[in-house]
Amino acid sequence: MYRALLGYWFSDEASQYWFNSTPEFDQYLRDTYGDLWQQAVSGGLDEWRENPEACLALVIILDQFPLNMFRATAKSFSSEQQSRDVARHAIEQKFDIGMPAKQKSFLYMPFMHSEDLDDQMLSLKLFDQPGLENSLRFAGHHHGIIEKFGRFPHRNDILGRRSSESEIEYLNSKEAFKG
Repeated sequence: MYRALLGYWFSDEASQYWFNSTPEFDQYLRDTYGDLWQQAVSGGLDEWRENPEACLALVIILDQFPLNMFRATAKSFSSEQQSRDVARHAIEQKFDIGMPAKQKSFLYMPFMHSEDLDDQMLSLKLFDQPGLENSLRFAGHHHGIIEKFGRFPHRNDILGRRSSESEIEYLNSKEAFKG
């Protein structure tokens, strides 16, 4: 199952939507992987943590899929902590060593998505290696937002948080990151 998931995620068909999704792609992920995400969230895929490829698939299920499946809702961030726990485990087991750059990027991405400054620092460290230069640039941008605001202002409305004046000003600027 995890091999098929990775095959699909890293295919030309899916990769074109990684950072430029469509409602159709989001629906496809909901229809195809919604039950698998629920299984992962409830601990039903914990055995995947012991295999490098399966562990990567689990990180993608917990970090990437909900961003698409539950776009613009609080649920889109609901399994972020679990994705970081799995990613930390993978790094501790050295599953990332020898992994292709695109796969490493998705293994490390949960730290880029974190609103914790220590996770953001780890993200910068992890992405600072050959083949991940573009991801490092985005990690630096994410880090800067967390360093400045302590959170991602574009998530405030979705999560029911009140935006500060400086966050509103930022969100209305050309530099704003909208997610």
